Amino acid sequence: SPLPQTSSGSALVHMGLTAALASVTGPAECQRASSQLSDRAILTVNLKIAPFAPADRRVVNPNTDRRCLEQARAIEKALEAAVLLHLYPRASIEVDVVVLADDGGRLCAAINAATLALIDAGIAMKDMVCACSAGVSGDEGSETIVDLNRSEMMGGVGESAVYLPCAIMPQRGTIVLAQCESRLGLKSFERVLEAAVDGCEVVFGLMRKAVRERAGVLLAAKSGGISIDVDVPR
Repeated sequence: SPLPQTSSGSALVHMGLTAALASVTGPAECQRASSQLSDRAILTVNLKIAPFAPADRRVVNPNTDRRCLEQARAIEKALEAAVLLHLYPRASIEVDVVVLADDGGRLCAAINAATLALIDAGIAMKDMVCACSAGVSGDEGSETIVDLNRSEMMGGVGESAVYLPCAIMPQRGTIVLAQCESRLGLKSFERVLEAAVDGCEVVFGLMRKAVRERAGVLLAAKSGGISIDVDVPR
């Protein structure tokens, strides 16, 4: 199973043909006393790509692949902005994300899955972290598109690829992540960023609905209204 047996919470997110499975372990005692922080918890994100996830079936080593390591750190920084780490001093919170299918936009799917897994684990957060990407298409970048897939990220013939993943805390109106490796004018950048933020707002509505539905199921189970089947590893 891709989920640790000690998982405190988990979530599976599909964005188009991209799928990410996240699990959270902790808050737990740090394995090494030297790594503890007296005033807050340590948040660690591990990002793995399933061998069958990329279109080219390329095996990605999460410990050496530069892109994978960079995205793991980006997820980590985005989540640290929302998690109330000071409530868990001397503890560690570990987030494991496995990309099960990669048709582009795996960073955004991983962030959304990690956020929902933290909520499922009962980790205190000041706000959700919702992610969505945006880019441009058409002649001279005349059209703005959101939630790009792999072909849209690569750009068409004669088009320069523009890809901007963005993550926000929607209820606070704060951008916690925005990356763009393409050269854009200021007006074009603002237009793409605005589209990405609008996409994040739509994702927020879907994530909030999913959290409420999950909470409703748990409350109904607690009151004896329904039963929940749990698979216990043997």
